[in-house]
Amino acid sequence: MSGYGGRGTREKTCCGSCCTVLISLGFVVLIYWAIFQPHQIRAAVDYAELSNLAVSNASSPAAAVTYHVAVNLSLYNPSKRVNIYYDTIDAELAFRGAVLSASPAAPASPAEFYQRRKTAQAVRLEFDGKGVAVPADVAPELEREVKAAASLGLELSVKVRVRYVFGSIKIRQKPKVWCELSIPVPPTPGGLGAAAGSGGPCWVKY
Repeated sequence: MSGYGGRGTREKTCCGSCCTVLISLGFVVLIYWAIFQPHQIRAAVDYAELSNLAVSNASSPAAAVTYHVAVNLSLYNPSKRVNIYYDTIDAELAFRGAVLSASPAAPASPAEFYQRRKTAQAVRLEFDGKGVAVPADVAPELEREVKAAASLGLELSVKVRVRYVFGSIKIRQKPKVWCELSIPVPPTPGGLGAAAGSGGPCWVKY
């Protein structure tokens, strides 16, 4: 009986030690976090242009769109003491929820970078769609906006892998950036759309 009791005591002591270590580590990380206060990144569209826009077979199941969209996205690190590594940037473009491209025609430029505190970095994203299939319920609406020669409303979604760096501690995060784009439709087929001005703010979700 004494053997069982001794083993039970050792197990309890071991569990207690593990819990103490975990709590201590969590407390240390919390202190670092409170001192350095890393903030969520901010994003905004500085510039966007549209060209080579055309919609074909809008009234049939074989509806498709051709276009070229270039976007300058500004990413800002508002933290006072924390720097950020951007490891990957993946983006897609959509119209009324229908994805027009799975990825940029070219990698984001820059595709990865190191951002110091209180600084902004411009990232260029380019989408080159050629005969991209469009859902039958979305195509007519897209064609109407194109024919109206008004502004085309698009949705930009960006997935980012980042590392917050403070001291020797690195914390990985996967924020998602979502922006609304409103780009004037080119006056003539294949023409260049006007700039979307300073664009609008984007939403960042962690």
